[in-house]
Amino acid sequence: MQTYENFARVYDELMDDVPYEEWATRIVELLKKYGISDGLMLELGCGTGKMMELMAKAGFDMIGVDSSMDMLQIAREQSQEQDSSLLYLWQDMREFELYGTVQSIISICDSINYITEKEDLVQVFRLVNNYLDPEGVFIFDFNTEYKYRDVIGDTVIAEDREDVSFIWYNSYDEELHLNDIDLSVFVCEEEDRYRKFQEEHIQRGYTLPEMKELLEAAGLIFIDAFDGYSGNPVKEDSERIVVVAREQGKGGK
Repeated sequence: MQTYENFARVYDELMDDVPYEEWATRIVELLKKYGISDGLMLELGCGTGKMMELMAKAGFDMIGVDSSMDMLQIAREQSQEQDSSLLYLWQDMREFELYGTVQSIISICDSINYITEKEDLVQVFRLVNNYLDPEGVFIFDFNTEYKYRDVIGDTVIAEDREDVSFIWYNSYDEELHLNDIDLSVFVCEEEDRYRKFQEEHIQRGYTLPEMKELLEAAGLIFIDAFDGYSGNPVKEDSERIVVVAREQGKGGK
């Protein structure tokens, strides 16, 4: 079953608690700290384009990559409504291609956790390093192994809304470090008639030491990490970690 094939239609409604504007502000602050305030930016796993729109308003020229055509279709429709010139590309982040380099690359909402093999994640990071300008900056977040194992692992999350409801089953395999999400969504189509669809999502739990190792293997320079988008240091019980890394290898280095 293709991830996000049906979920894309209700994704924004069910994810309306994600503080995109707060995250965007933090990303802009971090980029400015490392000398980047505009220019070309790539978002990996851009989804329906919420962060793309915010980064464009902040002065960046945006390119978005996502493997879900359904999510990209929604993103394109929304950007057209706002007369935006955002560029969306239907590509797998493990194999993405650009026509040139960009000043910065971001990836939010634990898109990185969908890369479940370390070798594949190293390949993603190699591509990031390849397509960044000299000393370009890469900012991404990921859900920690702690979150999957101790917070949401083997739990059921359910929510009932007026037009859409969902049941979210989590099952975490500590040996494989994989969180299996069985998602059932019920969408109201007319009066009291609901249509049900199901999807399976698999994410891998990573630790910060693992991320540092994988970044180094790909040629990127690890700069810093934070407890989510708070700007505070990483803790043992951090559920989401934001990482800042930098390109190396170009410009005669």
